[in-house]
Amino acid sequence: MGIIELLALAVGLSMDAFAVSVCKGLSCKKASFSGMAKCGVWFGGFQGLMPLIGFFLGTLFADAIVAVDHWIAFVLLAFIGGNMLREAFACDDDDSDKNADFSVKTMFTMAVATSIDALAVGISLAMAGGVNIWAAVGLIAVVTCILSALGVKIGSVFGDRFEKKAQIAGGVILIILGLKILLEHLGVL
Repeated sequence: MGIIELLALAVGLSMDAFAVSVCKGLSCKKASFSGMAKCGVWFGGFQGLMPLIGFFLGTLFADAIVAVDHWIAFVLLAFIGGNMLREAFACDDDDSDKNADFSVKTMFTMAVATSIDALAVGISLAMAGGVNIWAAVGLIAVVTCILSALGVKIGSVFGDRFEKKAQIAGGVILIILGLKILLEHLGVL
């Protein structure tokens, strides 16, 4: 997997965290550096950690499933992407007061919730093979950190018009990457 694919993966994975960060920004009257940094560090850290865990779990089972690894990667990425699309089109009646909370408990819970898909992506990366996991998790963490911090600012400035678009873009990117992995292993690409 090349740098372009890894960057696309990083952007796709960061869209959930970006959308949550936009919501955080919406709940703040003015985005503070502290709030932006908290979202960036929490979301970026967990988005980097989860694929690393998934990658090592995937390598433990790689020998047993090497014949179907491309299908597993495709199904996982398509499922995650489809779930992001479903959430983007679902009606949301979130209470904005709870989104303004930057406490450790709240941020930990949201960081884990938005990075569960990254765990599955890590397993997919192990199945895909030929991936420098350290470069991948570093890029995922940095991209998510930056986009999450920007999400707080964007949310406070522009309102909620970007949240659904970010989730849609993330879902589409993950589905396309899953399809690319499948088609490469089938010899179509």
